[in-house]
Amino acid sequence: MERDFIGYADTPPKVSWPGGARLAVQLSVAYEEGAEYSLLDGPRRETMGEVPSAVAPELRDLFNESFFEYGSRVGVWRILDTLKRYDVPATWWACARALERNPRVARALVDADHEIAGHGYGWEDFSASSREDERDNIRRTVESLRRSTGQRPLGWFTRYACSPNTRELLLEEGGFVYDSLGLNDDLPYYTRVKDRPWLVVPYSFEVNDARFWRGGLGSVGDFTEYMRSAFDCLYAESQTTPKMMSVGLHCRIAGTPARSRCLVDFLEYVRGFSGVWFPRRIDIARWWLEHQVPPEW
Repeated sequence: MERDFIGYADTPPKVSWPGGARLAVQLSVAYEEGAEYSLLDGPRRETMGEVPSAVAPELRDLFNESFFEYGSRVGVWRILDTLKRYDVPATWWACARALERNPRVARALVDADHEIAGHGYGWEDFSASSREDERDNIRRTVESLRRSTGQRPLGWFTRYACSPNTRELLLEEGGFVYDSLGLNDDLPYYTRVKDRPWLVVPYSFEVNDARFWRGGLGSVGDFTEYMRSAFDCLYAESQTTPKMMSVGLHCRIAGTPARSRCLVDFLEYVRGFSGVWFPRRIDIARWWLEHQVPPEW
């Protein structure tokens, strides 16, 4: 995976979105509950949570486990209800094991016509793994999601850092249209994989509710203001060049009562602007492939 420090620079492509929309606001929700590290699944438990765990790492932390369970028992339904109320489709980064353990959520995502994208089988880190192990995980994920949802994922974004092999493996697997293994742009772009153009629809850790964990957000109002500020900047820039805004959410974070208001308030705010498109990532990918010619490699 070669590094590119230039990108589009000062000449970004002017690809108009459907209906002449100026800004694509894309909501991605991670469905991971039941796929986090657990001593019940091996080889270790997840130590990340709302508060630091005082329990020894070789022992189960039942409070931390129940924190994740909140996302699948309650948070996911609250987010689904908000998206339905505002008629906003989303891309769901689905860990295969998580949907295996909650088939009602799998059916609900399909029934609501959301995109179900690959997020790995569980919370595996492939940054230093073998090529064979990562290939096996991609295949297991695809087959599991096909069984639980009736459809195969067309996009990919791993829970932890990807490896230098990931894009080649996605290409070899076949059937994938794009990945989101990049945080480096406000527009989709092509990269070179085995001398072929490969589409990347960038993700964002900036406009992401994980900031409640990583720091930088003191209140619900802070995140709402943060989302609005990002929207205001990109909407102003989109007057001359259409742009894309990525919003990242998690069921156990944005699905809690207080934090759920961030999404509601943001969608109410955006309703007041014209020329805004709410696509799934696969919709962006297909539009870009159709309207932006890839480089010759």
